[in-house]
Amino acid sequence: MRTEAVLVLGLLGVVAPLPAQDAFGFGGGRGRGGPPPVSLDANLPYDGHFEFLRVRYATPGGLRSRDVKWSHDYARAEANFTKILQEVSTVRTRTTASAVLGFDDPALFEHTIAYIVEVGYWVPNDSEVQALQRWLRRGGFLIVDDFQGRDLTNFEAQMQRVLPDARLLPVPTTHPVFDAFYHFTEFDEVRHPYGGMITQYWGIFEENDPTKRLMVIANHNGDIAEYWEFADQGLFQLGPSNDAFKLGVNYIVYGLTR
Repeated sequence: MRTEAVLVLGLLGVVAPLPAQDAFGFGGGRGRGGPPPVSLDANLPYDGHFEFLRVRYATPGGLRSRDVKWSHDYARAEANFTKILQEVSTVRTRTTASAVLGFDDPALFEHTIAYIVEVGYWVPNDSEVQALQRWLRRGGFLIVDDFQGRDLTNFEAQMQRVLPDARLLPVPTTHPVFDAFYHFTEFDEVRHPYGGMITQYWGIFEENDPTKRLMVIANHNGDIAEYWEFADQGLFQLGPSNDAFKLGVNYIVYGLTR
């Protein structure tokens, strides 16, 4: 598994508004209307830059379903987030391309960090389970986002298949992931963009020890990518949008440096 070099130099207290984008491509929004989808190059050869990786998986209803769960907020969220990551840090970031892979794709092992959403609907096959287990044990860092309520039950059950001895534990607010770049303290301010649910952070640690490597971070009752997706549209207040970007930056920096 390759590791991108990262040197963090500074901090922006406020995420600047992003310019509106005018492009064509696949969009995974929920049908609210608004800006057109963006187009990102996918799965390009490695060139030394960090590339945002989203995990795809079989969706209930198959190809006939219009609600492709793994694609929620794609690709506008990636486009906006990677621009911020490039701007506020020295992580060499691809801003016009991203990766979309299944867990059983051999190219997964070319990436250190992966992002998955709507895990209430995620039921990996045996091949995906085995590949994810190997990837996590070799140093992979999985970010789980955009899932609520009872979705946690399914996510925990599937992760038991991946890492049978692992337990899903609350991530302490003092954990280094919340201080990897931005110093995070106002956790009650990071709410779900719709309904105001307070996000709970669950993790899987090596040997179930919170002092050891965090392998999985899960934003239960949270959806930071929703804020990323609409950052240039004025849909949400600036404070929560800033926090969503800051959390994302922390996750990437943590995953690249631990």
